[in-house]
This record gives sequence, structure tokens and C-alpha cells, in this order.
Amino acid sequence: MRRRVSSPRVAFSRHFAVAGLALLIGIGGAFAQSGNQAAQDQGKAPAANPADATKDNQRKTDEFVEAQQAISGPAGNPECVWLGRRVVSLMWRDDLDTAFRHLDLYDRFGCPGGHVQATFRCLTRFGGQIDDKVPRSLDDKVHACWINPGAQPQTAAAGPAPATAGNATPAPAASPSPAPSAPPAPQAK
Repeated sequence: MRRRVSSPRVAFSRHFAVAGLALLIGIGGAFAQSGNQAAQDQGKAPAANPADATKDNQRKTDEFVEAQQAISGPAGNPECVWLGRRVVSLMWRDDLDTAFRHLDLYDRFGCPGGHVQATFRCLTRFGGQIDDKVPRSLDDKVHACWINPGAQPQTAAAGPAPATAGNATPAPAASPSPAPSAPPAPQAK
């Protein structure tokens, strides 16, 4: 059998090729993990200006204060309000895995699980009023149900028409159905 003798030049080339291949694999993995930065930024909708961000933060703070004043007990605590509303909205969007992870945190903070159940039950009653095209439609209903789990949606016949968001036109009021006519009276002779 013949034995191959490798020259130092071939050995150096092999080591260089192996190191280059390892570097390319490492860079490819890094690019695969980072993805496209523009695509990641599209998911986040930053506030147009600092005034909008300040308004949004003030609204969130006001909602937490409102919940604490309206709900006695641990369900009114800010951490319970934040986690609980998040669990309910995730359940509504069918993201149950994430909802259950948040529910574990909710339980760990000593928050009442029955309040999440009652809030979700309330939210199912408002299902027809939640519009994915209207910003904050779901969040507003979740907050309303968190504050008052016994809330009922308003119907057109029961009360005033619900306020519409943005430039949406309100639905026309239902016209009353005509009353049945009385049978004709017998003619007198």
C-alpha cells in the first residue's frame, strides 16, 4: 500500500478551508436567527410623537386607577389587572399557550382566578361588538368586562345606540314591526 504524503501547503489549505467553512456556518446561523430587521419593526407600531406616547401612558395609568377604585380585593391590584386582562385577550385570540403562561404568573401573584373566568364570560357576550378593524375594540371591551364582569351589551331596542369609533357610520335603528290589524267587524243589518 502506498501512503500519501501531504505537503505543508495542502495541510495549510485544509485547515484554512475548515476554518472558513465553520465561519460561514456560524454567520449563516446568526443571520437566520436575527431575520430581517425591517420585518421585525413592522410588527411594532411606535407612537407618532412623544405626545401620543404620553397620552397612551396616561390612559393606561387611569385604567389601573379606575380598576383599583372599582374592584375591591386583589383583582383590583395593578399586577392582577394587567396580567388578567392580558390573559383574557390572549384567550379571545386563541393564543392559549401564551394565555396559560400568563395565567401561571397571575396565580403566582395571588390574583383570583374566578375574576378571569367571569371577565371572559362577559367578553363572550360582547363578541358581536368586537371589530378587529377598529383599534382598541378588544382592549376596551376587556377593560369594561374586567371592571364589571356582569356587564351586558346594549341592544338597539333596549337603550341608546352604542357610540361608534372613528368615522364608522352607526347602524340604523330597528324599525318597529307593524301591529297586527284587528279582524273586520261584522256588518250590521
